[in-house]
Order: sequence, then C-alpha cells, then structure tokens
Amino acid sequence: MTRVARSAKRSLGQNFLVDENIQRKVVAKVGAGLDDEVIEIGPGRGALTKHLLGNVRSLILVELDDVLADDLKTICDERANVTVIHGDVLEKPLAKLTPDPSRALVVGNIPYNITTPIIFHFLARPRPKQIVLMIQDDVADRIVAPVGTKKYGALSIGVRTVAHVERLFKVGRQAFRPVPGVDSAVIRITPQVPSSMSQFEEERLRRLVRAAFQWRRKKLRRILRDHGDLGYSHEAMVEASERAEVSLDDRPERLTPSQFISLCAALPETERPSTL
Repeated sequence: MTRVARSAKRSLGQNFLVDENIQRKVVAKVGAGLDDEVIEIGPGRGALTKHLLGNVRSLILVELDDVLADDLKTICDERANVTVIHGDVLEKPLAKLTPDPSRALVVGNIPYNITTPIIFHFLARPRPKQIVLMIQDDVADRIVAPVGTKKYGALSIGVRTVAHVERLFKVGRQAFRPVPGVDSAVIRITPQVPSSMSQFEEERLRRLVRAAFQWRRKKLRRILRDHGDLGYSHEAMVEASERAEVSLDDRPERLTPSQFISLCAALPETERPSTL
C-alpha cells in the first residue's frame, strides 16, 4: 500500500501513527484472519490498513477526511474485498456497515476528542465481536480503574457492565506525527455474548449510573431520593438495597459494576419522578 502523504488536520484531531512496530503490534492484537471482517475507524494515511490488506476476508474503512477518503479509494480501488466509506463513523450504525455485526472486528486509532462517543457508539446494539482501539492513556486508565479509586466512574461502569476490557499496552507520544501532548494506550473491548441485560435494562442502568456519578460525593440514599432523574421513595430504596445487598450509606464509587446491575434490577421500574 502506497503511503498517503499529507499533513494532519487539527480540526479532526488527527495524529498519525508512524511507528511501524506499534502498527504491527496493534494489528496483531486484533487477531484477524482470512475468515474475518474488519472495520477500521479513521484509517487516515493507512498505518494499520496496510497491515490488514490481503490478510482478512473483508475490510471496511470509515474515513471522515475528504482528501484521505479519496486517496484510500484510489489505493484500494482494485481490491474487491475493501470498501471505503467517506463519512462520520458516529453517523454510521454498525448494522449499516456490515450484514453480520456480531462477527465484525473493529479497530482504530481514534481522535481523543471523540473517544467516549465512539466507544459507546460501538457498544450500542448490535455489538461487534471485538473492538481494539488506540485511545488517550488517561481514558484507558478510567475505563479499567479499580473500584473506589478517583478514576473509577460512569465510564468504567458503562463499558464494564456490557463488555470485558483489557488494557493491552501503552504507546508513547513519539510514535505519532504530529506529536500529541499526551501518551496513548491500546485497549481491547469484548462485548458480552449473550448480554446479561435486555436493552431496556441497560438504558435504566445508564440512567442510574449517570445520576449517581453526577453526585459522586453524596451517599446513595441522597442520590436515589433527591436526584431529579431518580426520585425513589424511602421504601423503594430500602427494599432495593436489601435485595441487592448494597448499603445506602455507600457512595457510588464504592459499588462494583455488578452491584450497580443488581441495584438497578431491584429498584422499581414504574417509579419515576413527577417531572418526567
């Protein structure tokens, strides 16, 4: 694959991965073979793409940059198993990219400014088989943060209640051009199959977790009772906490992802604040 030579666009948060060893290492962590379909997010100048070409059954490249998308189309024009999609990946549901989302492998060196939206975009149903992403090192730390630490929060729980996450390795900023102001890390997200919750249960859980960490320094009792998105009665809180074996005197950061799932399941579905 001929390298596409052009400067990065700051407006798109572009930092091109130029370290060949890191490129190969990321692709190796995807573990894709000749029977696999891979979706690459923001292939840019083809740093990862060139290591995937010819080694997978099907390759789908989603690139927002006008010039880079055109260059990729030119380079890949004669490859029947490569599709270049020019557009914003956040506007492309997985089911629109592939006929079999559950078998797709997703990989990408993604812009720091849209890391969280991209992660949750691909954790929306239907989910891929696996997601390998190069992201900001600090965000990777937040996703895998231990319970009770300062970095543990809504992002940690939002990902880990629907998927298994591994922090694979750190990547220094010198591996990119232009050089970013922070280091990066590669993570692997493997969605649960089958999911332990229904879509409705996941939506309820997100509402609970979001509210809890908006008031993370308050105790659960206060959050469940007074937060505008919750508003549970004293009786409902006590019964749910007993069923879930969770103390209402704990703060959100003390609850594990599984405890949040149990608490949410124990809270009444019909009870809502009057403003909703």
